[in-house]
Amino acid sequence: MAGLAASGSNPDVDLLYDINGLAKDAPGWFDRVMANVGEYGLLIAMVLLVLWCWWSVRRRGGEDAASSVAALVWAPLAAGIAVLVNVPIRGFVERPRPFLDHQGLDVLVSGKTDFSFVSDHATITMAMGVGLFVANRRFGLFGLGLALLEGFCRVYMGVHYPTDVIGGFALGTAVTLLLSPVASALLTPVTKAIERSPRAGWLIRSRKESSYGGQDAVLPGARESADAAERDLAA
Repeated sequence: MAGLAASGSNPDVDLLYDINGLAKDAPGWFDRVMANVGEYGLLIAMVLLVLWCWWSVRRRGGEDAASSVAALVWAPLAAGIAVLVNVPIRGFVERPRPFLDHQGLDVLVSGKTDFSFVSDHATITMAMGVGLFVANRRFGLFGLGLALLEGFCRVYMGVHYPTDVIGGFALGTAVTLLLSPVASALLTPVTKAIERSPRAGWLIRSRKESSYGGQDAVLPGARESADAAERDLAA
């Protein structure tokens, strides 16, 4: 793959120059913003989105709260596993960073000395985005949008080829979906056990929801009916 990327007629390289060329025409402050967003900002935004989804799920409660939280827990775990899977892939492909083989690129971040294929940033964000989509469609759409934006930023910054990003998207999606049934089978019993815990149950559903929707809920008037029944028996 590295050999193909070295060809100037390769669409992968042409698209790299087209997208990275936008950085040459942009003002310096905008490039600095894009560099920080692409390197750190979108990863932080993805984590915050997962936390926001968790907060929404636990407030809503319901019978599927434990399974939904289990799916949310799987999202960052899938991202971590996908990055580990990428380690041997990078070592096998050994594709240099694009700025090492091609002149004239506007590289917005320095210190990138590892191999290029596949992009860790694209892998992480897509794995979390797909995991979030499995847990909650509405939040998942936002997550997938952040992942796509991350992929664009990595090429814009001049640190990855477009196919590095596509490979990261494919890897993150594959790991998340293929291992999702196993993860659900292992994580859901754990979240259900936490849900039943008097101290940690709030991690799965809010205390307010539990007090009205749980097994200990008392219907209006039930207490008075019980008292009346006790008085009749005493009489």
